[in-house]
Amino acid sequence: MKCTKIGLIGFGTVGTGVARLLLEQQERISKRCGQDVRLKRIADIRWTPERNVAVPEGVLTDDYRQILDDPEISIVVQLVGGTEIERTMILEMLRAGKNIVTANKALLAAHGNEIFKTARENGCTVAFEAAVGGGIPIIAGISESLAANEIQSIQAILNGTCNFILSRMEKEGSDYASALAEAQRLGFAELNPDLDVQGKDATQKIAILSQLAFGMQADWTKIAREGITSVTSEDFRYAKSLGHTIRLIAEARRVENQELEVSVSPAWVKCGTMLAGVDGAYNAVSVVGDAVGHVFFYGKGAGQLPTASAVVADIIDTVIGRTALTFNVQHLWDETTPHELTLREPEDIHGAFYLRFSPINEESGEKILEILSELGITPAEVLPAQETSSVALITQEIPVKKLTFALETLAQYDILRHPPVKMRFL
Repeated sequence: MKCTKIGLIGFGTVGTGVARLLLEQQERISKRCGQDVRLKRIADIRWTPERNVAVPEGVLTDDYRQILDDPEISIVVQLVGGTEIERTMILEMLRAGKNIVTANKALLAAHGNEIFKTARENGCTVAFEAAVGGGIPIIAGISESLAANEIQSIQAILNGTCNFILSRMEKEGSDYASALAEAQRLGFAELNPDLDVQGKDATQKIAILSQLAFGMQADWTKIAREGITSVTSEDFRYAKSLGHTIRLIAEARRVENQELEVSVSPAWVKCGTMLAGVDGAYNAVSVVGDAVGHVFFYGKGAGQLPTASAVVADIIDTVIGRTALTFNVQHLWDETTPHELTLREPEDIHGAFYLRFSPINEESGEKILEILSELGITPAEVLPAQETSSVALITQEIPVKKLTFALETLAQYDILRHPPVKMRFL
């Protein structure tokens, strides 16, 4: 029987899960591939034998070149984070004629053009289901199951850490710092949570989905982004008063003039909707296609076995040739393919917004509303005051540029105790 041999770079949490599936479920995986599939080598510079998987002797190494230089290994699974050394390793593997499976969303968001160009030049493929949404099959869902559609919009919860924190704030009334500390204690947040709570992780993921769904090669650093660090329990009380909750929403949608609006920010989401019901460290992606209408993907966005499930699915697709079929027709990250859409500048994005101000006194509260009115920011609704002296309102639909100017103008007056809080109102 034909045999495909796998090399695995990265033996951390997800790498251990992938090794477990490949070693413990080898017969099942081989049956679904129609040929023998074997894990031949695992490379990690910090590996230790204390893993929850029995690895055969001679499989582990601290030198990834043992995978690079092995002509028997045709598929390399790259599960190391980072963008520089990891970029070099993947490019070397592709030039050696090896197909890639990766979960590194930061690498794709930063160097997708170079990686996919190198793959095409060397007759190789790159599969990346686990890079977005962990165990949720959103990459295959958009590229295969929804291939007959022109995608109109994507709204998604793409970061489990942020969703866990916001869920705790919603249910327990805790403040941001307490919810973050709990997330760190339970292992849902890193000691340095900046990548997650500042919205960077979700922005890299929506950049990848925008490439997949819309052919948009968006520099993720130029996408409108706000994190969750300014969200307070008071904001949740205001949201609840109007039947909403707060989630970090990554959004990409077609708008007029062949433009695409892409953003990541905390947003008010109406209670009772599917996105509002996403709790804890789960992810969800809502997609609207012109033929299928609305479809919804939901599941664990991280974790050892959910992410390993997506990685091994990519291995199976690569072995049986399905990856090559889609890779060769989709032209992802292909600079030679004309772009149908252009990225709308962040300041030109339109929307309704929730605003909360902390005036220094009652008179200043009245002054805030007066200045906003003079600048053309007309409230759709002024919210009843909570137990604090905050002034909160929902705006009409306005461009971000106009709102930014108004907030910058307000900052010139000595009437605010703290910077204002701004969130999308969906």
